[in-house]
Amino acid sequence: MRPCARCASLHGYVGLAGSVGLEPARLLERVGLDAADLAVPDRWVPAAAVARLLELSAAESGREDFGLQLAQARRLSTVGAVSVVLRQEPDLRSALRLLARYEHSYNQALRCTLTEADGAATMAMWLEFGEPVPARQALELAVAALLGLVRRLRYPQWQPRAVCFTHPPPADLTVHRDLLGPVLRFDHEFTGLVLTDLDSPNALADPDDPLLRTYSQRILRSLPPPPTPDLVNRVRELAQVLLPLRRCTMPQVARALGVSTRTLHRNLDARQQSFAAIVDDTRAALAEHYLAVDRYTISDVADLLGFAAASAFSRWFRRRFGTSPGAWRRAASGQGGS
Repeated sequence: MRPCARCASLHGYVGLAGSVGLEPARLLERVGLDAADLAVPDRWVPAAAVARLLELSAAESGREDFGLQLAQARRLSTVGAVSVVLRQEPDLRSALRLLARYEHSYNQALRCTLTEADGAATMAMWLEFGEPVPARQALELAVAALLGLVRRLRYPQWQPRAVCFTHPPPADLTVHRDLLGPVLRFDHEFTGLVLTDLDSPNALADPDDPLLRTYSQRILRSLPPPPTPDLVNRVRELAQVLLPLRRCTMPQVARALGVSTRTLHRNLDARQQSFAAIVDDTRAALAEHYLAVDRYTISDVADLLGFAAASAFSRWFRRRFGTSPGAWRRAASGQGGS
């Protein structure tokens, strides 16, 4: 099943496209979307189609900043019901954790992780479509939208420590600096924000009205829960750590969890999951993520996924995706090829 995104993610698209000389209805039709869908923010459409629309719009308008410009039309409500809960989170840390935990409730292709170390935090973002899709504009839209959201929670002039992208810089950085701030890092190891002061209070919260907090938590309980059961999520996290070490075996994971191999097998079976399937799915998600980063060679990706040789990785990749890693990378970069 292809991941989808709420039509709210394209709020402002028709106006922006028209302002740069595009025909939005024609472009929407080219990627398989209906202009009428955009009038229904809660309607879900294929996330890959949204990304293709943004790339096509940027290419035809000659605007490398198209995704950034679209982010300026974003509203807090773009993330759906989560926005109500965000307003009452006490500080920036809890708000960012909420966004990462409930990413599936507004964009099923988006992945976010919040990590903290040495007094700074990183909110990394990437997209998993399950197919090769050019995603530069979609990623810039996501990062700029996140930055705009944080500014609403803090104050309008707030600046992150850095704004990072795995892709190369545009020919002209003027708009990027104007909208994202002075500290930009391209060809970086991750896409996202580096920020501090996570304990800063949420400017939108009203601590004097406990009923609002109760109401927001009621809304949170009404949302679909994060889709991955705790055990499966833990196995996936361990697989991500152990794959590049070539130690991702069931006994090793069971040992890390403090249970026997038999117990782990039984608990996964009760959830209708298998260790091999979890590892394979984890590899597939990581492969898509790493192949989107030009700084990694195919051999680098093979190592990161725990393969003894690039040839073994290529065989596995072709079985899984029906194409070679190189062809996937070319297609995802918009270069085509087979």
